[in-house]
Amino acid sequence: MNTKHLKARILDLALQGKLVENSKIPNDLNSRIPTDFNPPFKIPNSWAWVKLGGLGEVILGGTPSTQNENYFGGDIAWVTPADLNENTVYISKGRRNITEEGLKNSSAKLMPKGSVLFSTRAPVGYVAIAENEISTNQGFKSIVLKDFAFNKYIYFVLKSLNNLANSLAGGTTFKELSSTNFKSLPIPLPPLDEQERIVKKIDELFEILEVIENSL
Repeated sequence: MNTKHLKARILDLALQGKLVENSKIPNDLNSRIPTDFNPPFKIPNSWAWVKLGGLGEVILGGTPSTQNENYFGGDIAWVTPADLNENTVYISKGRRNITEEGLKNSSAKLMPKGSVLFSTRAPVGYVAIAENEISTNQGFKSIVLKDFAFNKYIYFVLKSLNNLANSLAGGTTFKELSSTNFKSLPIPLPPLDEQERIVKKIDELFEILEVIENSL
């Protein structure tokens, strides 16, 4: 059984509004749809198409100088794409922590619990949700979401956009997704209560698939 394919199909149905009953309350974000936006597929009338950058504050990462030992070994969680894999959902720390001094003397930023991390180089497309305050290196572009976006729903959307993100990445030595293209990723956004119901259903179906897979 190809559970990876089935999971992808579940996400496709979820993001088209075909997995749970649609909310009767229209999404008030419809008035904010950019005029230059070309929706890639049809969504329910109660949903809205938005660009990812409109859902919160996009945060870039950075690396303290590795020549200064005082910048590493502290209490601040700091992650790189190597700390994630395609199955990561939540992350609390990476292989190395940094110090307050390292944070202040680099482009790394401390983000709150619940932030959504997206690797935009080496490789493009790993996604995770911060379990606590966290910082990243420059291999990520992350987003601190506004209150109308549920982080695990956005996590699943970004997982489904892996191929698109990679197609938009450029570079010769290695591919990297630019801030502009990251912020422009198209997000089909239901009302908040429906986002939560969608995530609950996805989790239920994925758990069943994993039980089946482990029994084979």
